[in-house]
Amino acid sequence: MQFTYIFLMASNITSKEENYSAWYNDIALKADLAENSAVRGCMVIKPYGCSLWENMRDILDKMFKKTGHVNAYFPLFIPKSFFSREASHVDGFAKECAVVTHYRLKNSADNKGIVVDESAKLEEELIVRPTSETIIWNTYKNWIQSYRDLPVLCNQWANVVRWEMRTRLFLRTAEFLWQEGHTAHATAEEALAETERMINIYADFAQNYMAMPVIKGRKSANERFAGALDTYCIEALMQDGKALQAGTSHFLGQNFAKAFDVKFLNKENQLDYVWATSWGVSTRLIGALIMVHSDNNGLVLPPKIAPLQVVIVPVYKDLDTLAKISAIAERIKVDLESKNISVKYDDRDSYRSGWKFNEYEVKGVPVRITIGPRDLENEQVEICRRDTLEKQLVSQATLTSTVEDLLSQIQENLFNKAAQFQQNNIRKADTWEEFTQILEKHGGFVSAHWDGTTQTEEIIKEKTKATIRCIPFDNPQEDGKCILTGKPSKERVLFAKAY
Repeated sequence: MQFTYIFLMASNITSKEENYSAWYNDIALKADLAENSAVRGCMVIKPYGCSLWENMRDILDKMFKKTGHVNAYFPLFIPKSFFSREASHVDGFAKECAVVTHYRLKNSADNKGIVVDESAKLEEELIVRPTSETIIWNTYKNWIQSYRDLPVLCNQWANVVRWEMRTRLFLRTAEFLWQEGHTAHATAEEALAETERMINIYADFAQNYMAMPVIKGRKSANERFAGALDTYCIEALMQDGKALQAGTSHFLGQNFAKAFDVKFLNKENQLDYVWATSWGVSTRLIGALIMVHSDNNGLVLPPKIAPLQVVIVPVYKDLDTLAKISAIAERIKVDLESKNISVKYDDRDSYRSGWKFNEYEVKGVPVRITIGPRDLENEQVEICRRDTLEKQLVSQATLTSTVEDLLSQIQENLFNKAAQFQQNNIRKADTWEEFTQILEKHGGFVSAHWDGTTQTEEIIKEKTKATIRCIPFDNPQEDGKCILTGKPSKERVLFAKAY
């Protein structure tokens, strides 16, 4: 009973059925992923959360480099005049920009504190990077003169600032981490191929590493990235029935090349403007992981990106027993690590085993191995898998292969479970009444006809808070009528309420 009491007291996670928002926040905090900062709207990503992001970053980085991309770094500060060169771009980000106006502080004349030194006002104000298209295309002008200089395939890992008023850990913060790719091409066809290639990489990563099913498609004109001619996206469905945009890839046409006069001499010996793309994912993916897989006991992580895949916990009453367990545990640890499995042996004597069980359950460690006195006698261990909480006794002789198989099973099970949930929550609506009833009763994706106008899209959003999440690739063409206006439509689009 004592261990049960410790477990309950240590967990204390709001159930998602009771309050989904509080459940999400509890897991982000109690799984040691992040905490709120003293700076309004910003977060501290704690070491465990940072390890998770590093794993995701490293996998994506290899995927990018395998397709010919290289990393670079561009300034955090962007001259304000750069934004005015691309009208739709500045309109899209103006309300979120943080602006640097001075470069020095001083003591106030009455010694009452630190004030801005008005004599140190910048000649031109600087925008703290909300995205880097403008500063990068100003740089590319110096790099590109001929078709021989193309393509330019750059990515940067960076932080950005978008001054959000309503924030939530990982999902929406004033500062967050991300990667942003910016590429330059000689033709529109090459740029479009790049835009599609990158959204496919994101979908591959989401599904095969995050175990998160996504729907690939293009955004409506109203939902496109500011300054893009077309935006491709991957959309995922969270357990509360809301959608989450998990990654985007943008075909920028020649807009930024024209804004920054980036021309090149083509193979016909004529000057032409460069064609551009940009694409990115951010730490919001950690928020997606929480909401797609986790349960009321805490975080649930796919093995392929978990900071820690296996933890070994000893159960003992005396130091002699601990020594015997430790000898076995260290051998198991070496064997598993030889298979590139990340393992921790937790022999801390300041916490009881029940407390440790709870800690690693809340943190979503995929596999827990327990070794006690009886296990020593029987040359076995107890394994608990985090996704189902099922336990089994396994011979020490076959443990390594069993764990390898189990990690693969957990990865597959998490994806299949999420994919089934997504499939069960895509519903068709042919009338306004059906549309609103599905949104109110079930949530999820609603597949419905739309007349293709921004005006209708805005009215639907105003009335229901649902937006067009994407127009799926390879969308079946079918005649129908818009759910709101009754006007003709050639295809269905996916609506949902979203984060």
